[in-house]
Amino acid sequence: MISLIAGLIVFLGAYSTHMLAPHWRESMIRQMGLLPWKGLYALVSLAGLGLIVWGYGAARLDPVWVWMPPGWTRHLAALLMIPAFIFLVAAYVPGNRIKARLGHPMVLAVKTWAIAHLIANGTLADILLFGSFLAWGVVYFIHARRKDRANNTQYPAKGIRYDLLTLTGGLIAYGAFVFWLHTLLIGVPPFG
Repeated sequence: MISLIAGLIVFLGAYSTHMLAPHWRESMIRQMGLLPWKGLYALVSLAGLGLIVWGYGAARLDPVWVWMPPGWTRHLAALLMIPAFIFLVAAYVPGNRIKARLGHPMVLAVKTWAIAHLIANGTLADILLFGSFLAWGVVYFIHARRKDRANNTQYPAKGIRYDLLTLTGGLIAYGAFVFWLHTLLIGVPPFG
């Protein structure tokens, strides 16, 4: 469990530096240069992710159950993952209305993913993992939206073509993950 907690601190801490320590981050970029900073950032993020995967995997071998979720919660989680994947794709398709309206669909994808998995999983490791990402997502989204308002940042919509591309891409990604990748990568069939 220590590895999971350490990984969460490292990973989410790395993704929070521009929010929690913007002046330090800017100072480090000036001192190191942008590319070395990005390299260090990537290494720290990967180390944190590795600790999360290792710690969560170890915790799954000897789970501490906080609550036993009913079987229907898996179906609700699978349903919630549809908008999560659409939000995820919306972060990368320029000019879609989801990004224009919400501003930070990647963070909304993380929050939706976390809520879905908190509903369907009841171990202490699950609560730590998904609860941490949910808390981070809430704080990050509030910070990002405030920053957008302060800077008058706009995310323009370019037309329905980009919306359809976002929706189609999200549904394809969802299908691939639910019917193949979740079992392959996580070892748990979503409907199993």
